[in-house]
Amino acid sequence: MKTQSTAPTHVLLRYLSGMLFGRVMFSCAILVGLMEILALLEQTTPILQRHLGVTGILTYAGMRLPFLVAGALPLSVLIGALLMLSQMTLASEMAILQASGLSMWGLYKRLIPATLLIGVMGVVLDDQVTPRSEQALAAWWNRTDPHPENGHAFWFHEGGHIGRVQYVADGGNMLSGLDLYTRTPDGLLQEALHADRADYTHARGWQMRTIHRIQIDGNKTDRLPPEDETIWQTSLHPWDFIRLSAENPPLSSGTIIGMLRGRLPSDSSPGFLQAGLLERFLRPAAMMVLLLLAMPVIYIPPRTGTRSWVPVWCLGAGLLFIIAQGLLRAMGNAGLLPPPVATIPGLIIFTLGAVTALLRNEAK
Repeated sequence: MKTQSTAPTHVLLRYLSGMLFGRVMFSCAILVGLMEILALLEQTTPILQRHLGVTGILTYAGMRLPFLVAGALPLSVLIGALLMLSQMTLASEMAILQASGLSMWGLYKRLIPATLLIGVMGVVLDDQVTPRSEQALAAWWNRTDPHPENGHAFWFHEGGHIGRVQYVADGGNMLSGLDLYTRTPDGLLQEALHADRADYTHARGWQMRTIHRIQIDGNKTDRLPPEDETIWQTSLHPWDFIRLSAENPPLSSGTIIGMLRGRLPSDSSPGFLQAGLLERFLRPAAMMVLLLLAMPVIYIPPRTGTRSWVPVWCLGAGLLFIIAQGLLRAMGNAGLLPPPVATIPGLIIFTLGAVTALLRNEAK
């Protein structure tokens, strides 16, 4: 008897989860395809100017794909859930399920596994796949740049050192205009070093060339004789400088934790890093909120059909949630809000709003 009673539940769970997963992946494929086309329209000319040809276009599109998929997943969950629930409601499937005793909350519970799976996929993409693909893309783009001197300068800090690089070339293996400033434990400037360039080799590490040093001891300043070359004792690698030279590159959780503990160089504030880490692991919860915001479409009146405005209102609520989360995150990045305040309140507010709307419809 137990097997007979649970079998229909498992069948319904597989049916609903499979349908939701399929709709979300279909929506994601369309969104990613559109974003790929827009990205290629912007980058095809520079790629062809570098004489990379069709291979370069395909390389760029392939390396950019994980970043686009990770960015499209939240909106895909919203659109996929709206498509699935609207189709089921208009086809009277929801009426049949409700007549068989399935409540609105029972339906939501059976959609949770697929939503969590999609959320975990987003976390894996954000945390492991996207940082690697974007770093490989940045290194390839830098290596094929015929004019790397047009790149922008950037600052970084590593332990007690502050550094500045004029530009990066050869996929991160050559640094031009390297400045290093060493501080005392009290934060006072102890030494300033300038190297015209630094080259990386696997055998010897970083080799600085044409070095000028200034040492500071209290009120005394000494300019040391120039050096032709010397080895730079550092744990940094070419891929670290590729990451530092990029604007807001995706970071893995291990890299973020290393930056927060001072083991890895960083050009971001601790609040920015903490907010990014917290938001990443709250991604499944955000997917659950988006699913909840799509649920009111099951109350579309049968006579209204496709003329109902309920899907439009649900889509607007989901977009408002995505925008609000982005604004709160931007305020957290700017240091105006603590990381928990920049990530958690939006989830709670929109969850309460969606639950209120569902309970009102359920009471009618």
